[in-house]
Amino acid sequence: MAKKRILLICTGGTIASTLKKDGYAPGLTDSDILDYIPSVLEFCNVDTVQVCNIDSTNMTPVYWSVVVKKIKENYNHYDGFVILHGTDTMAYTAAALSYMVQNSKKPIVLTGSQKPICLEITDAKTNLMDSIRYACADSSSGIQIVFNHSVIAGTRGKKTHAHSYAAFSSVNFPELATIREDKIFRYISPIHFEAPVEFTEELHDSIAVLKLIPGTKPEMLEFLFRYYDCLVIEGFGVGGIPETLKDEFYKQMNHWVSEGKIVVIATQVVNEGSNMEVYEVGLKVKKDFNLIEAYDMTLEATVTKLMYLMKKYGKNYGAIREEFYKPINFDIAKPEIS
Repeated sequence: MAKKRILLICTGGTIASTLKKDGYAPGLTDSDILDYIPSVLEFCNVDTVQVCNIDSTNMTPVYWSVVVKKIKENYNHYDGFVILHGTDTMAYTAAALSYMVQNSKKPIVLTGSQKPICLEITDAKTNLMDSIRYACADSSSGIQIVFNHSVIAGTRGKKTHAHSYAAFSSVNFPELATIREDKIFRYISPIHFEAPVEFTEELHDSIAVLKLIPGTKPEMLEFLFRYYDCLVIEGFGVGGIPETLKDEFYKQMNHWVSEGKIVVIATQVVNEGSNMEVYEVGLKVKKDFNLIEAYDMTLEATVTKLMYLMKKYGKNYGAIREEFYKPINFDIAKPEIS
């Protein structure tokens, strides 16, 4: 049987870092990385490409477009793709790629590490080998994060530990699989895509997130509505607008809704999701403006899905709201919306 062909797309991150004068920073190139895992050539052929070499703190939608274009131009030449990425914004990138590359019968795996691959004690080699092995599996498809032996849907990953090797958690959804002793144990069957792969190379990134705190000043709303096309409000608990913000919120919504501005209500509570219809502070405002609610979606998926939908549908709020609730790569478990 012919060996699988994998394209390793390098973007930098901790895994490619070396110690410099002011601390660790990306320094290893794509060819350097493979030198640390020579045994990978026993079961697959790996080519590499360097699209950038940055700390993932500096990741932007512009880089996402570069990655998508690289996957698109190489899609017919490889059996799978592994993206090396810093951990800090990996969840955003994994979610974004879930919308920008849909119906992929070939696996697109993101991984990285908490310690550089050049160190003697590191999680980098294990994560990289696991990711390539997963990308070589016949039944793998779509976009995932592979980290610390766990396989997480691209829309469900969140970095929940700053230093531990178990950096990522699957939020409000089970892990897809685990990888132990070079074997993949699947908990959820991969999606079988019938439609052809679909690429979206650009997003609309005029979006802001307002994380409410007790005493948030209402004056912030006017600024955010004026300068952004979409505002995601991370509320308390199951979601709602505090009384101290309600008058200004209604004023701004009444002024800007005709201009195509979008508001989405999410919760800053990580697990179990929002439900604005439970309490008075949420129910009335949701109904008055037919607001979109994030429910059990991660913030990373909420933000990037909106970027994708705003690019696709412009100011068509009805289409954006309808499509927002259609599941993509396991991103939302609230399909029945009134």
